[in-house]
Amino acid sequence: MNTGNSEVQKSAGNMKIMGVLTMVFGFMAMASPWVAGQFVMWLIGVVVMAGGLTRMLWAFKADSLGAGLFVFVIGVLTLFAGFAVIAHPLYTSSILTLILAIYFFVDGFTEIMAAFAVPPGVDGKGWLLFDGAITVLLGLFIFSGFPLAGTFAIGVFLGIKLFLAGLSMLVLGSVAKRAVEI
Repeated sequence: MNTGNSEVQKSAGNMKIMGVLTMVFGFMAMASPWVAGQFVMWLIGVVVMAGGLTRMLWAFKADSLGAGLFVFVIGVLTLFAGFAVIAHPLYTSSILTLILAIYFFVDGFTEIMAAFAVPPGVDGKGWLLFDGAITVLLGLFIFSGFPLAGTFAIGVFLGIKLFLAGLSMLVLGSVAKRAVEI
């Protein structure tokens, strides 16, 4: 076996390991969605605060006092927004949940309307209807638990996403390993 194939096999093995770990993290998030949702809110708060601090520092490189002061004030407001997210994660997750529910309603109804626009005999109409209906139901499910479903929903969605991403890595790692062995 040449060096290129061994490198690909090593990378494929690493991808499979990372896939399994990601799937485990996905299961953990789904098993404890409240904790996972709180962690996401905390992470968003930290990232927003870092953005605020960056803007405040960037203000000192402005060409004029007026522009620098404006950027500094925006940085301070952004920093306070990050603090607010960390201080009130339930409120933040409620707002995100409302936005997510509205998105699912609009997306689902759009898919249903698109399904009715598909000419008869063309494949895919049933899948569009199914996807649209499920998406609308998901929006209703999320909205029915509003505002308390926010953190829970975010944790569950994170868990599902992590599980599917891990599954994809596991499958791709296996495909890559088999491709080299052939």
